[in-house]
Amino acid sequence: MREPLTDELLEELRNSPDPAKFARDNKITQRSLPDYLQQLLDEKGLSRPKIVSEAGLNATYGYDIFTGKKHPSREKVLPLAFAMRCTLQETNRMLQAAGVNELYVKNRRDAIIIFCLEHGYGLMKTNEELFRFGEDPIDG
Repeated sequence: MREPLTDELLEELRNSPDPAKFARDNKITQRSLPDYLQQLLDEKGLSRPKIVSEAGLNATYGYDIFTGKKHPSREKVLPLAFAMRCTLQETNRMLQAAGVNELYVKNRRDAIIIFCLEHGYGLMKTNEELFRFGEDPIDG
């Protein structure tokens, strides 16, 4: 299912007589991280244990993220995005659902992470790039 582009939604919101009607019509709700993670697993045909393992997370902690028992930091969400081979848009949606800052291209470390996402790098290669530029690695 294609999600409308942000610009399309913004234009529709500008033309809407009522923000509540706009939110209702477009099913605008606060997306929970567990729901979004499950959506990505389903769309990509992935398994939770494999993703948690590839992200380098403790199995129990990873399970608790997927069930909503734990509210991970940005540094714990990013490895999940790399393990799931997320696009930049998917990664930012995941970060937003977690209630943490999205990746920002004007931040040097974030720019490197964005580059790596866009070029299909895995977590290990991304951490190598971050190290090469003197930036902190992503903690799994």
